[in-house]
Amino acid sequence: KEIARVFKEKTGHEAILSFGASGQFYTQIKQDAPFQIFLSADEERPAKLVEEGLGVGDSAFTYAIGKLVLWSKKPGFVKNEETLKSGDFSKIAIANPAAAPYGVAAIEVMKSLNVYDALLPKIVQGNSVAQAFQFIDTDNAELGFIALSQIPHRKDSSWWIVPNKYYKAIHQNAVLLKTGEQN
Repeated sequence: KEIARVFKEKTGHEAILSFGASGQFYTQIKQDAPFQIFLSADEERPAKLVEEGLGVGDSAFTYAIGKLVLWSKKPGFVKNEETLKSGDFSKIAIANPAAAPYGVAAIEVMKSLNVYDALLPKIVQGNSVAQAFQFIDTDNAELGFIALSQIPHRKDSSWWIVPNKYYKAIHQNAVLLKTGEQN
């Protein structure tokens, strides 16, 4: 939303935004969805669109590097990696790793900490990182992995910003689509 606001200030053009999982938008773009620009939560899908002739090659760039956070609505609940190691919760939310890079990163963290197998039965999967957030926010999971940009600034929660050493950097790339090239 901040990017769209600055875009309008600088160009006078209004951006109409659609939010969802990168994998779902990639599929929609391949099926001729009327998008002009693709801001993905990963770098792979914009590159694939360029390879497939749907994206403008020299337009791709990294617009952000995502930060993964373990978040809970409960104050003091999340402290650090020990929260995961203790396993003292019944459900942990993650984004679908097939559609969202934050889901891939969540699994990488759990595997790095050697807790993935133990936590596997407790994982609830959202289609996107936004849906993983909703699972936590609606008390369908006590905690989960979300993007740092999603953390609500309120006192009734706790979080741990996961160190980069536990997961591959989440390069979020944008690409101009061929459908937007003339505009």
